[in-house]
Amino acid sequence: MLELKNICYSVTEGGREKQILRDVSLKIDERFAAITGPNGSGKSTLAKIIAGILRPTSGSILLDGEDVTACSVTERANKGISFAFQQPVRFKGITVKDLISLAAGKKITVTEACSYLSEVGLCARDYIDREVSASLSGGELKRIEIATVLARGTRLSVFDEPEAGIDLWSFNSLISVFEKMYKRTKGSIVIISHQERILSIADKIVVVANGRVEKEGAREQILPSILGTNACRALTDKMEV
Repeated sequence: MLELKNICYSVTEGGREKQILRDVSLKIDERFAAITGPNGSGKSTLAKIIAGILRPTSGSILLDGEDVTACSVTERANKGISFAFQQPVRFKGITVKDLISLAAGKKITVTEACSYLSEVGLCARDYIDREVSASLSGGELKRIEIATVLARGTRLSVFDEPEAGIDLWSFNSLISVFEKMYKRTKGSIVIISHQERILSIADKIVVVANGRVEKEGAREQILPSILGTNACRALTDKMEV
């Protein structure tokens, strides 16, 4: 379980303090939680604080009861937290197989690497020896990044706006990948997103606005208040078709 206690985060701009997050307290023990809210609400900042990329100004972060607030990104990764960026990092000179091996923390076989790529809908023979470079599209990079998360098998996987910068076809494929990941995961998935289709498959939705948790609850409770009852019903019906 992930627990955030009274998280605050502020930065100094032009000699003045600007508060990004204000006393955020939150518990996530569901398998799939989505954090949403308007642009500039603090969603991505919250994701980076969970991963350890940013250190909160005050407050504490607990993973399965252990305080990890002072832990670095690497220490949190070793404790079971994965983080996927809005724009996946490109690694010229590193092959897809090498990247998946690094994520797994051991040298894996071609068969194992192919299995992870198949999980995210990629034809393994077309990607296994390719460099993680500019030759890959945004959608391909997103799916390869998810494959690395699967290889790690972590207790908590955090995705920061995975839909950013990809085309509609790739986005539709990503939804399918997340649905499969949801079914097979033994840990929790947290996705930062404002996309309705991602929200519609989450167990829990957290709405962040002006740096605070505005509301949180089960999908059935929160989604209608965001989209409206009719829009929510139409989206659910579409997902079930």
